[in-house]
Amino acid sequence: MKQTGRLTIKKRVMALIAVTAISTLSFANCAGAAEKLEKDSLKLGFIKLTDMAPLAVALEKGYFEDEGLSVQLEAQANWKVLLDRVVSGELDGAHMLAGQPIGSTIGFGTKADIITAFSMDLNGNAITVSNDIWKQMKPQIPVKDGKLVHPIKADALKPVVEKFKSEGKPFNMGMVFPVSTHNYELRYWLAAGGIKPGFYAPPQDTSGQIDAEALLSVTPPPQMPATMDSGTIVGYCVGEPWNQQAVFKGIGVPVVSDYEIWKNNPEKVFGVSKEWADKNPNTHKAVVKALIRAAMWLDAENNKNRPEAVEMLSQKQYVGADYEVLANSMTGTFEYEKGDKRDLPDFNVFFRHNATYPYYSDAIWYLSQMRRWGQVNEYKPDDWYLETAKKVYRPDIYMAAAKALVAEGKAKAGDFPADNETGIKPPSADFIDGISFDATKPNDYLSKFAIGLKGKQKVTGGKVVE
Repeated sequence: MKQTGRLTIKKRVMALIAVTAISTLSFANCAGAAEKLEKDSLKLGFIKLTDMAPLAVALEKGYFEDEGLSVQLEAQANWKVLLDRVVSGELDGAHMLAGQPIGSTIGFGTKADIITAFSMDLNGNAITVSNDIWKQMKPQIPVKDGKLVHPIKADALKPVVEKFKSEGKPFNMGMVFPVSTHNYELRYWLAAGGIKPGFYAPPQDTSGQIDAEALLSVTPPPQMPATMDSGTIVGYCVGEPWNQQAVFKGIGVPVVSDYEIWKNNPEKVFGVSKEWADKNPNTHKAVVKALIRAAMWLDAENNKNRPEAVEMLSQKQYVGADYEVLANSMTGTFEYEKGDKRDLPDFNVFFRHNATYPYYSDAIWYLSQMRRWGQVNEYKPDDWYLETAKKVYRPDIYMAAAKALVAEGKAKAGDFPADNETGIKPPSADFIDGISFDATKPNDYLSKFAIGLKGKQKVTGGKVVE
């Protein structure tokens, strides 16, 4: 027994020495990695929405730390403040609307060179209307097997908008920012139902309400439910959890998700200034690596980690909404009218379907919508769209980060697009109106819409001219 005891002690000592050596080596490696970073202490911004999840997960699960980064996450008041602070350098980077880097680069609103090397998610938004508007819409919606037929099109809203017009009342709706996905999705849905959402005519008129039947204006996401409840707006397009919040509060009904408007649409991106990216290439790659790992974790094994993610997001410093409200969409379901909960497994996608890859074709779609509604008020040739997309979206940085993760054994090559990826997805008609989008022919795409600018049209003097 004594001999066994001595051997055991000896083994323990040897094990302790080995662990100490490994820890020292690991620390040295970590320190070495940290030395290569141009900047290792970062402040990143976000808005209180469920799709900021990759940032929270990267921090909480230690993925930033693994890259030698000390990261502080800071909630921002609204999208403009967030963008301005990235431009000024107060923030090193941020959770951004997919349209923000593009809008900034072309000079709509804040003019700045912003790039993205990481798409944060697909889908995640919905359009909600007040109980009163829902009551007026419902008779126009088809019913099958005792349930309302989805997706619900804006055709059902058109008679309601016409009634408002005949009574001389404005039909006010909210979206989160002029270059937000929400603005373009809401406009797309309305126009597909024959409702004019209005035009922009920069720099003179940036209201977006020229010749509008539905008047769209900006409301910060967390304020959407209260703004609708007060009667200031009668509906809105926003990300989660602010549609489900309306259901829980009993003040409104989400009528259509953005997955039903445009299947697997890119929603948010991680944006940095081009100047910051040029100064901090290694740091930028390290951040993207951590975010990729977070996205993989969020979608792993059929979303098995989502309940844990919801717990994280429910904390005050992140989204701060009730667990039940967040879980309603984050765990693969979505509740429309109270009690009408349906399976929607891809309502929030963080990694599947190459969700994190910054496709040029996604940027081109946003540019097409900016042109459609007059934010780009002059005709642009097809090649302008791709050239502009390449200024903003940086798949080269993304793939460098992805390959580093593969080399480290933290991901598989098959998790990412192939080396010959062009960044242009094949043409797709996965839209609520069935119109096919071909990123190589944006002007041809725009010509297919009954409502919106096309060809050489522009908005001048409050009207569309050829």
